[in-house]
Amino acid sequence: MGALHSNAQHIIPEAIDREARLALAFYPELRNTAIEFRFKRKTGKSTMQAQPVFASLLQARERRRYLVFVSESIKITGKTFKTTDMDSAILIGWLGHELGHIMDYERRSSLNLVWFGLKYLFSGNFIKEAERAADSYAVGAGMEAYILKTKAFILDNAEIDPKYKKRIRKYYLSPDEIMVLVKQRQEGNSLF
Repeated sequence: MGALHSNAQHIIPEAIDREARLALAFYPELRNTAIEFRFKRKTGKSTMQAQPVFASLLQARERRRYLVFVSESIKITGKTFKTTDMDSAILIGWLGHELGHIMDYERRSSLNLVWFGLKYLFSGNFIKEAERAADSYAVGAGMEAYILKTKAFILDNAEIDPKYKKRIRKYYLSPDEIMVLVKQRQEGNSLF
């Protein structure tokens, strides 16, 4: 999917360089965190997926590395669309959510992250907790406009599979819940 752009810590495919850098700008805490964005043919039930590089869990937290897998395409009622053809703001929102996961991971020990991964695989309640935390980190970083645009794209799009919409409603913050968090942040209440 084209050339890679790289700085000391971030490796980004050229096709999403602008969007990834814009999303990263909301997270100055991740400036020195090793993150590679990588296109992947399939990312399971998700459009994107953030995870630590397993081998880096054996190193000091400051040397931990992360991957953000970006699905090459998404399927909407039988039609396949390239992820890179999506509206830029929607892509920024999706990337911002994934960076919210990395913010969550950064605060966990390596052992806790292994346990996190196992619980994510086997517990629907834990999936909900993890996805809502990622949304909360994104809103705490000031990305609510992008997150809301991504949610509107999914939830208001008649062509998106109802099963996928149901999953989004079940596990992620609703637009109303996001606005409550925005209000809390504006009132000076810490989200974390």
